[in-house]
Amino acid sequence: MPSVVITGSAGLIGSEAAQFFCQQGFHVIGIDNDMRSRFFGAAASTKWKRDLLVRDHATYIHHDSDIRDRSAIDNIFREYGSDVDLVIHNAAQPSHDWAARDPHTDFTVNANGTLTLLEAARQFSPKAVFIFTSTNKVYGDRPNELPLIEQETRWEIDPTHKYRKGIDESMSIDLTKHSLFGASKVAADVLVQEYGRYFGMKTACFRGGCLTGPNHSGTELHGFLSYLMKCVMTNTPYTVFGYKGKQVRDNIHSQDLVNAFYHFYRAPRVGEVYNIGGGRFCNCSMTEAIALCEEITEKKLEWSYAESNRNGDHIWWISDTGKFSEHFPAWRLQYDLRAILQQIFDNNTERWV
Repeated sequence: MPSVVITGSAGLIGSEAAQFFCQQGFHVIGIDNDMRSRFFGAAASTKWKRDLLVRDHATYIHHDSDIRDRSAIDNIFREYGSDVDLVIHNAAQPSHDWAARDPHTDFTVNANGTLTLLEAARQFSPKAVFIFTSTNKVYGDRPNELPLIEQETRWEIDPTHKYRKGIDESMSIDLTKHSLFGASKVAADVLVQEYGRYFGMKTACFRGGCLTGPNHSGTELHGFLSYLMKCVMTNTPYTVFGYKGKQVRDNIHSQDLVNAFYHFYRAPRVGEVYNIGGGRFCNCSMTEAIALCEEITEKKLEWSYAESNRNGDHIWWISDTGKFSEHFPAWRLQYDLRAILQQIFDNNTERWV
């Protein structure tokens, strides 16, 4: 039975990947020590999803290990060795604001943890495909330099600009403000590329837009659509930070992202980088997302506006997934915005309300 190592296995993307690969007949080795509850409090804990994975999937084995612990990670890879066909690395500290509060923890989790996993894979499972869930924040706030036009409910790019279909991998990551979170993810991103290019490992960085889905334990500092829907459903006040509430994000469902991982696993490349997200198929502004959540729930959100935007935040981000689609033409996005929000609502009514 082939094996896959999945870090952050109880989180949004990790749990989706764990379920998917269990169903594909893989032995799934999950690594997750629920640091999300340390970052964002008990409400953000992923323990509930870990328990479901252990209960529902006989081929899922859970390790409550810290990815910074070299001895623990080496022991896991040493145990499974060449049986590991795939590594999907999702574990991270994911918040701009939290990173500024504790830069050491942010960097050691995001950068050092990634190095620990890469080196363990190189030493014990060198033929494994290594997929890293990176972020569009590696581009810093450079997207804010694009020529944007204010519309009634959103900002939009000048329709004559080369990024009118979305931002592709040609955008520079240099000489721009990333936030400390963005900087730690840049370090990890470059390491993953380098282990591919220098050591010949089959690695890929997937630079995601907003990753979302019903398994997200969303909080104010991380988990845009999930937290927004939760606030509407539970009558929790919500704050919109800056840009008149017209900032735009593309959103990709966790199933669509894991499907992209599977396509790469079946025909891997060395040291690749892909921008991945909902693209023009699935995107929204803050204002548009609020309106759709209210429509689905038939409730009004109590929200306020803070003039100051979050440090390093994007005004407009839509991914151009053309490079990935060119390499893997059979891959398709399945979930648009309404389908994503409806599923978040349907799947979490009992848990939240």
